[in-house]
Amino acid sequence: MSIHLSILLIILGCAIVTFIPRILPFIVIRNIQLPKIVIKWLSYIPICIFTALIVESFISEDGSFLSIDWRVLAAIIPTLLIALWTKSLSITVIAGIACMATVRVLF
Repeated sequence: MSIHLSILLIILGCAIVTFIPRILPFIVIRNIQLPKIVIKWLSYIPICIFTALIVESFISEDGSFLSIDWRVLAAIIPTLLIALWTKSLSITVIAGIACMATVRVLF
């Protein structure tokens, strides 16, 4: 299988464009002392993102009614317990992926 140079350059360009906005803020803020109120405000962002992803994934609109995807809910509950127990984002993500994979295999 061969890859054309133009395709390779597009993939590398996309990687750079994705990498810059995710890593550059950490590099810039690393040497800056942020006020305590900003640090406190930033501490809520992971919770908000996690909640938004959870709610969006298991509550959907079915016509004019809201419906719950019970398979997703079955994966969320053990993931949430693991998150509360470990307080580790990496372990929580890995556990969530494993729970969802297990639910999809079983149901």
